[in-house]
Amino acid sequence: MAEEYLYGITLQGANASEVWDPEHKNDDADGGNQHFGVDQKLIIKMALLGPEAKPGELNVLQVEAMGLKGLIKIPIALLERGKTEQIILDLSFPDPPVTFSLVKGSGPLHIVGHNLLGTHMEEFDDLEEEMDEENMEDEDEEKDTEVEEDEDDEPKKKNAKMTAAAKTKNQANKNKKK
Repeated sequence: MAEEYLYGITLQGANASEVWDPEHKNDDADGGNQHFGVDQKLIIKMALLGPEAKPGELNVLQVEAMGLKGLIKIPIALLERGKTEQIILDLSFPDPPVTFSLVKGSGPLHIVGHNLLGTHMEEFDDLEEEMDEENMEDEDEEKDTEVEEDEDDEPKKKNAKMTAAAKTKNQANKNKKK
């Protein structure tokens, strides 16, 4: 069973920001659960505006995290009350620190996800790989089905042509008899 915890933060006010960096948390701050030195992964699933958000105000959520080629700083959500009040995300951050910032607007903007701990991340990655393989197998089956359908359609076209030719021949024979 995977060890997984709810993750949620609220950004409110101009230029509000929060950092996810479990490696630098104080051991006493997490109630005695010592996760220091354990591999962790942050998965962000949703960003949504609170009901107190100002109508018509654009709220821009930006993330700053380590990418393959270095530090990446990019907006991930544009939310506005009365238009787009929530967005479903599927973002994975395997390397802390990750900084979430409200670079425009005053929020409140809530970010929801989960935090995976330790060796259970490998199980999660294996599950993702299995799901990808299943999706590829499903696509292959669909392609095979499409090919079979195409093969089935071809004889029907030939039969239709033959039927039309037979009708024309029958009509020609009737005209000769007259």
